[in-house]
This record gives sequence, C-alpha cells and structure tokens, in this order.
Amino acid sequence: MSRMKQKYNEITPALRAELGIKNVMQTPKLEKIVISVGAGREGKDSKLIANMRDTISLIAGQRAVIVNAKKSVASFKAREGSPSGIKVTLRGENMYNFFDKLISIALPRVKDFRGTSRKGFDGRGNYNFGLDEQLMFPEVEFDNIIKTHGMNITIVTSTDNDKEAFTLLEKLGMPFAKGRSNG
Repeated sequence: MSRMKQKYNEITPALRAELGIKNVMQTPKLEKIVISVGAGREGKDSKLIANMRDTISLIAGQRAVIVNAKKSVASFKAREGSPSGIKVTLRGENMYNFFDKLISIALPRVKDFRGTSRKGFDGRGNYNFGLDEQLMFPEVEFDNIIKTHGMNITIVTSTDNDKEAFTLLEKLGMPFAKGRSNG
C-alpha cells in the first residue's frame, strides 16, 4: 500500500468528523487523476508528439495515449484525425503514487512556488490546475526533451461539493496558496 493511501486511511475519521458525515460510504475520496497536454501547433510534428507522450508516460508511470481531433476546425488549423493532445488517466495505486510524488517532490521543486490556486475547483468537487513545464519531475531528463511543455492536472473526487473536496485535498497535503478558503 502506498504512503498516500495509508495517509488517506488515517485521516478518514477526522475528515468525517470535520465534515459532519455519518455514513462511511459518503466520505470523500480520490477517484482518478487525469494528466493532459494540448499539442497546439506541435500537433503536426509526429516526433515531438511521441516525445511528449513518452515524457507524460514516464511522469505518470502509465502509458499515455495520443488524442486525435474529432472534427476539422479551420480557424484552429485542426484536421480531423490529426493529433490534438496527450492524456493519461490514473486510478488506484498509480493515482496515489503520482499524487504523493506530485505534492512531496515535484511541486516543492518549482521555483518561487507559493502554493496551488484555491480557485481551481469546478463546482462539482473536482480540482484543476496547470504546470508550466515537466522538468520538475525527477524522472524527466533534460537531455531527452525536445521541447518543454506544460500540462493540466485534474483531480476527480467522489464528492459533488467543492468545500468537501478542498478539505480532503488539504488533509492529504495539497499545498494550497495562502488566502481565503474555498467554499
């Protein structure tokens, strides 16, 4: 069992007490983490797309997939079937391992890091934030990178309430920026 899963099991009683939850099955928990990268103008360069996929796969510990455009949009110069991004969905043990690595290793390595925004909640208990580059992860070697790119990370929780999701992530150790609390 991963460290983060053990930590979740330890904080569950305190989390239920703080949120006033009587039923154990209603306790908020992490369901999945989705890491995605938009290809943008680089979508035409198959070598760069493959490099981005390999980098995200290395970071996630699970094979990432290339997402193709579903229809052509002339104003975005997107053709149907051409690569438009890369994504990977983490669940279970891989999800907990990635979350542990994110909050204990990667985010502290960001220069001038003051915490993640408290405004990233979507109203349905999910938290979204972006990272500017992939070099903060220890698996990524600078020499193997063709071009640095950012990524979007979505943390999906089992609750529909932003306040409960915020409390869950805060208790798990998510480094939120100082300021007004969400919810």
